Order: sequence, then C-alpha cells, then structure tokens
Amino acid sequence: MKTADVLIDALEYIKRFAGQTFVVKLGGEVMMSEEVMDAVAQDLILLNYVNIKPVVIHGGGVEITRAMDKFGKKPQFIDGLRVTDKETMDIVKMVLVGQINTGIVSRINKHGGNAVGLSGKSGKLFVAKKKAGKVDIGFVGEIEKVNPDIVNLLIEKNYIPVVSPIGLGADGEAYNINADVAAGALAAELGASKLILLTDVKGVLRKDGTLIKRLVADDIEELIKDGTAKSGMIPKLKAIKQALDGGVKRAHIIKAKKHAILEEVFTSTGAGTMITKEEVRGE
Repeated sequence: MKTADVLIDALEYIKRFAGQTFVVKLGGEVMMSEEVMDAVAQDLILLNYVNIKPVVIHGGGVEITRAMDKFGKKPQFIDGLRVTDKETMDIVKMVLVGQINTGIVSRINKHGGNAVGLSGKSGKLFVAKKKAGKVDIGFVGEIEKVNPDIVNLLIEKNYIPVVSPIGLGADGEAYNINADVAAGALAAELGASKLILLTDVKGVLRKDGTLIKRLVADDIEELIKDGTAKSGMIPKLKAIKQALDGGVKRAHIIKAKKHAILEEVFTSTGAGTMITKEEVRGE
C-alpha cells in the first residue's frame, strides 16, 4: 500500500478510538530487545498524540530471576507462581520499581512522551491480600480492589502511566501480583476499550502451531481444558476473560515486534489474536 493509503485507513481508527483508554501489558521477555522497546515507546507516544489514552503495566520475571541469581537465591515455582519470601520480595521491588519501571518511563520520555511511573501501592491502586493455597508461597498476592483514581488523574493530564504490579496489603506489606491479572483488573476498572498483551508469541496457537485470529470469551475454558492453551498462556487468557466480563470490549495477544501496537490498532488486518465477549462480524 502507498503511504497515503495507509494514513487514510488509519484515520478511520483514529476517529473511532479517540478519547478511549487502552491498557498495554509488556511481558518481561519483551523488554529484552532495545529495538522493540524503542518502537513500543514510539507507538505509545503516537497513541497519546491522537487522543488515545495508553496505560502501561509491565512484568519482569526474566529480570527478577537474573537478579536472584546475582544474589545467590535459587528461584522456586509452585503451579507457575514464584515462591516469594521476604528477601525475594525485596528483589522483586528493586527490579520492578527501581529498574524496569524507571527504564520504561525514561525511554518514553526520551522519545518525546510524558510518562509517570507508579507501583500498585501508589494511591492504593492495587489493594491486595496474600494468595491462599495448600502451600505457603510467601508474598504473592491477589487483587481485592482496584482504586484507579491516581491513574485517571494522570490520564486527564495527558500523561502515560506506567505501573508495576505490586499490591498493598491491609497489613502494610507489599505483594507480588501476576502482571497479566493486574492488567486485566485495571483495564476493567478503568473502562478501557482495549487490553493489549505484548508477548513473545504471535498469539493463541492451535496445537499444530497455527494462529487463532479470533476467539470469544466462552472459548477460553475449553482451550485451557483441552490443552491448547498451556503454561504462560493460561493466566493471560484468564485475565482477558476477567477483563471482558468487566466490560472491556476487546483484548489482543500479539507478538512484540517493531510497531506491532500500531499494526494492531490502525489496520484492518490487525495482529495476533483478538478476543471479544461475543462474536464480532463484519470487521
């Protein structure tokens, strides 16, 4: 397509999404590429310039594991969740808030945006409780309540909020929260029209490795039950189901490559897998 045609096609989506909020979750593996992260920052800034309100939530599992190795702590996982004792929680906070969050904020600002870093403790954004289970896995939390006021305040002032998935318990302790779950819960509470999960796979894949372009929320349970969705895809799909049930119109799982966000938002072909509450026809 010619450049002019691309811009004209994009105009339709710019008009459609103007004034709406998108929650974008960055997986830890995504942040390993400087080139991709520069493109992500540019995409977020462009969204902001055309009056779309991006809110970023990031993970950081890869970097947390590296930091634990440096401190001589061996990571342990139970049912896919990181066992998080007090010392590990200190490492989690150091990596998520002190390194990754500030790095994303700096990158967006370097490219001309206005980003502000938060943790889920800021303004009691994520009120959390200790995750219950047969085995005590430490300071791993689940969200009891989302207080989006501080995020809404930043959005109204045209800032790009960047959120670390750490919650505050009633006991005053910090809790590590799954970033996919945090993104889904925040998207629902903000009334976001889109939840976009950037990851290291091209979307939800069939057992033969081909991409599933579209799903509806009712498909999710069956995909998990029959083993089509495995390991890290399961919490993503569960978080998306929660977001859709909470009023988010569309969720997308897309591979993090240069300008993948723009491809998803501003083209008719999109990218990755789109998941909606009910079947969408004619788009």
